[in-house]
Amino acid sequence: MSGSYSRRSFIGGALVAGGAAGVAGGKPLREESPIANDVVPFHGEHQSGITKPPLVPQQQGIFAAYDVTAENRAELTDLFRTLTERARFLTSGGPANPAAHSSGSGLLGTTLVPDGLTVTVGIGASLFDHRFGLAGRRPTELVPMKAFAHDELDPAQCHGDVLLQLCANHDDALVNALIDIHARTRGLMRQRWRIDGFRSPQRPSGTPRDLLGFHDDVANHFLTDVKGRIDKFLWVHPPSPEPAWTTGGTYQVIRTVRFDLDEWDRVPVTRQEKIIGRHKTTGIPLGGGTNENSPVVYDRNGEVMPFNCHVRLANPQTVESRFSAPNPYVRADVPPVHIWRRSYQYMRAPDVNGRMDAGHAFCCFQRKLSTYIDMQQRLENEMLVPFITPTGGGYFFALPGVTDKHDYYAYKLLT
Repeated sequence: MSGSYSRRSFIGGALVAGGAAGVAGGKPLREESPIANDVVPFHGEHQSGITKPPLVPQQQGIFAAYDVTAENRAELTDLFRTLTERARFLTSGGPANPAAHSSGSGLLGTTLVPDGLTVTVGIGASLFDHRFGLAGRRPTELVPMKAFAHDELDPAQCHGDVLLQLCANHDDALVNALIDIHARTRGLMRQRWRIDGFRSPQRPSGTPRDLLGFHDDVANHFLTDVKGRIDKFLWVHPPSPEPAWTTGGTYQVIRTVRFDLDEWDRVPVTRQEKIIGRHKTTGIPLGGGTNENSPVVYDRNGEVMPFNCHVRLANPQTVESRFSAPNPYVRADVPPVHIWRRSYQYMRAPDVNGRMDAGHAFCCFQRKLSTYIDMQQRLENEMLVPFITPTGGGYFFALPGVTDKHDYYAYKLLT
């Protein structure tokens, strides 16, 4: 990580503009989970761990990026076959059978329980270099992540050939899965960077809060409240300029964003609400409403919701309320922003100067990577800039789902 962290620009819509709709009454997450026996189905047109589980994501998550060390196309295929076999087993559960030359972690005893585990696999632009003959099959918009105006990116904490997103109800299931996958892919890929995250319970209700104290991932309901909107804005499908193999996949953005919590704590709550654009306690938009999912209404002069508050720049036009005021920070023709957010919070050891290293492991999915990039460029002007510093992450393409026991990750890409 960079030795000096200034207060920097935020990532698109991370804090309060996205997420699965809250559950009324603030019931415990496990009571609201629709997962029978905590098993999330592995097979399907799309990977799990994106929109499934559907109500609220699991409370623990790991994002781990890897450099592929496979020497040829055949070994790369072996890597994806192995990832598929292990993900299929680990998410379903069964007798623990350690890899060869390994005693196994033993964390879950002799029988591995699924614990709501999902394994989501993405690939980075670097996988399409000269090594495996895939250059002509790269997703159209997939590029390495470049620094925005206020980023302080550590190259060692960015990019990667492969991204694994592991989510589960408890840490032991995540750690066991990571150890299992590492043992069985040794020699084929090497970890580049990793961020461990958590999601808080709903307190007192609605979506969980981030480390700034505001409701996080609020606006995913914009994609779920109208039938067909998720298919339109999230998944790649024909007609499309993308290669045919990408159908059923989606672009994934990961951004590690450090919060200056000491400075934020000194800001009066009324000022914090102006910076974000929502009431801190309830999540209700400053423009009015009855709950956090109420339509966002922007006042023309920016007195109620400042023109450069987070919500207003993250999505200048909402579905329910068209932006009409002349915002000096936004082009007049900006369309509504639809991205699917699935973020986690993180807290790590202090840096060498003893400053707290805590913040946001921002994650979002969208059919077009440009949707996110355009949004983040607007957020370079937001009021939140002095309190945040993006330090790592990358752009990836989340592969299409594994449809049955004969299929495997990246099959259509590699054949």
